[in-house]
Amino acid sequence: MTVRGTPNQRAGSARGSFQRRLLLIFGVQLVLVLLAYLMGYYNVAPAGAVLLLIVVVSALAWLAVQRVWRPISALAQMVGNWDERQGDLDALLQSGFSRRTDADVATLTRGFHAFARRIAGYNERERNFTRDASHELRSPLTVIKMSTDMLADEANLSEFGQRSVQRIRRAAREMEAVVEALLILAREADGGQGEQTFVVNDVLRDELIDAREMLHGHSIDLQLDEPARFALHGPQRVFAVLCWQLIRHASQYTGQGTVLVTVLPGAVNVTASAGADHDPAEPEQQGFEYAIARRISERFAWSLQLQVHGGTRYIAEIRFPQPLPVPG
Repeated sequence: MTVRGTPNQRAGSARGSFQRRLLLIFGVQLVLVLLAYLMGYYNVAPAGAVLLLIVVVSALAWLAVQRVWRPISALAQMVGNWDERQGDLDALLQSGFSRRTDADVATLTRGFHAFARRIAGYNERERNFTRDASHELRSPLTVIKMSTDMLADEANLSEFGQRSVQRIRRAAREMEAVVEALLILAREADGGQGEQTFVVNDVLRDELIDAREMLHGHSIDLQLDEPARFALHGPQRVFAVLCWQLIRHASQYTGQGTVLVTVLPGAVNVTASAGADHDPAEPEQQGFEYAIARRISERFAWSLQLQVHGGTRYIAEIRFPQPLPVPG
């Protein structure tokens, strides 16, 4: 604790003073209560006076304990009201403590001070990283996308060149999705910023258009089934990134065949079946895509479960705790 003098310099004299004060208070109280009891027992004082003395002694003991407890209460209030965005943490610590603060309390306060500084430093590094990474990673990806679009419009580009451009374009889009997912996880909870009400079915249709383009060249048939419609209030881009990660994971698991995205009441399922001649990876070896999806679902309290039936049928289900009806 950085409070009007160095607590380490006072540790020898102050350490344990809190316990000693409490012991002294309750010891004096016990002696006075016993004295009052003996006075009443031997009829030295009337019963009313003895009772009044016990009440007064107990009240004084309570007031003394309250005075001794004041630094603990101030520390608890400071911890409860702490906000890492608060500017002058040292001034906050110094405001509630005096030179007579018990060394144990001072140790707790120093620990909180160090912890608060680490949290503030971590949050500052997080903000700097997400800001810099967002700019430094997205800018070259934007250049790559624009360049591939320009190359794709070249009339004299060979068939091999066209295929290469399409591969670069798909790789850039996949990289963009990965960067988006990592930045979502790197950021602290945003307290509702960027949230909106969106229809799950509409977002999935748009997402599957991009997913089909990125899966072009793979033996994957990506389909959407909509037996239900519902809306969500939350970050739409996060939902899209979560579904794309599960589609990627299902596609890599099955290798070929059909990946079906199904909208159910309050849930979205991603299912896939491995081909007869394909040896699917164990889903427990979940890989990068599922790890990202799991962390996103935990961040936003969307329940995610992965099951495999018969060793060939892959089912990932996302359940949303507060689905909304689709506006008419």
